[in-house]
Amino acid sequence: MDFFHAIILSIIEGLTEFLPISSTGHMILAADLLSIPESEFLKSFEVIIQMGAILAVVVIYFKTLITKKSIMTRLIVAFIPTGIVGFLLYKLIKEYLLGNSQVVLWSLFVGGIILIIWERYYKGQKHHIEEIEKLSHKKAFVIGLFQSLSVIPGTSRAAATIVGGLIMGLDRRRAVEFSFLLAVPTMIAATGLDLIESSLSFSNYEWMLLGTGFVGAFITAIISIKFFLRFVKNHTFAPFGVYRIILALTLWSFVVR
Repeated sequence: MDFFHAIILSIIEGLTEFLPISSTGHMILAADLLSIPESEFLKSFEVIIQMGAILAVVVIYFKTLITKKSIMTRLIVAFIPTGIVGFLLYKLIKEYLLGNSQVVLWSLFVGGIILIIWERYYKGQKHHIEEIEKLSHKKAFVIGLFQSLSVIPGTSRAAATIVGGLIMGLDRRRAVEFSFLLAVPTMIAATGLDLIESSLSFSNYEWMLLGTGFVGAFITAIISIKFFLRFVKNHTFAPFGVYRIILALTLWSFVVR
């Protein structure tokens, strides 16, 4: 892996982290297409640089995170299911799921179909929660259960939490924002666990690659977040479902051998 690879993967991470199309899945597929040798460092890189994208959320929503404790408690409750699943299945996820292009393609394809079907069902349905503070802790926990499905690469943490938020009654914008904010404790925990498991045993060169990926993901994530917030004002998530299906079908013959 070199700096060119780090830059490409960081751009992909930042642009896709908060869209319902799976950033991890895209990085796994990109690494395969770029013929980057699968390694423990590559798997760690794909997890750790997500902190760059998360920093973009912290910057944009800094005031909300600092001043609104009621939102913070809901984020903590929503994080619990993923925290438990991620901790208990960490070795299984990293050994068998991360880096598995077939799992990614199937998840993208099936998830795309679910998004399209969901939009047909949701169209015309009325939401009744227009502020995250009004979301009950019980419903926040259920959204967290949806997020826990995203330990499967290609599922998309954003897609799972957004659909979960809509089912629990949040309007589109608030469901998207809750997904953004929930990424903060989730990815801090995921990155922290990965750093602990790796014992910080990276070479100086690998640390520089991680730094490059972090910065690239941060910059592109800010662009992606602002785009997505504008997009949801007048569009459904169905186009992302179509994209997922087309991507999975197009890349199947390239990455599955």
